[in-house]
Amino acid sequence: MSSDSPELPVVPRRLVTSGTPWEPRVGYSRAVRAGAFVFVSGTTATGPDGTLLHPGDAYGQARQAFANVLSALERAGARAEDVVRTRMFVTDISRFEEYGRAHAEAFGHVRPATAMYGIEALVDPAMLIEVEADAIVGSASSSGAG
Repeated sequence: MSSDSPELPVVPRRLVTSGTPWEPRVGYSRAVRAGAFVFVSGTTATGPDGTLLHPGDAYGQARQAFANVLSALERAGARAEDVVRTRMFVTDISRFEEYGRAHAEAFGHVRPATAMYGIEALVDPAMLIEVEADAIVGSASSSGAG
């Protein structure tokens, strides 16, 4: 960096773990907070021990995945209202209404930007959905859709 370049501010970074066994094995965090930004990694319908919950139930897995995302956001100091974008990766796109219903229950009042991608498979063949979320703490607005 040249001496003419302005110094960039140092942004505090905090790693959030869920305690499941996958995180240290694969080398990632459930969420990362950098300043006001929170990025939640791909999150599935697992319990605290990493066991898949609701096998075969698209809606049940989606609800659990969103609950896990909301838990990670909370531990990072964010709320559902701070979420600006979600991404859903699903192994059976024909069940989009079940995934969408669970998304609406978790984020319908926020209405973040979102996308749902039909993919071939997740790491465990019984997993039907994986969710990512991005949030900006303090971005919540009561203005609603415009």
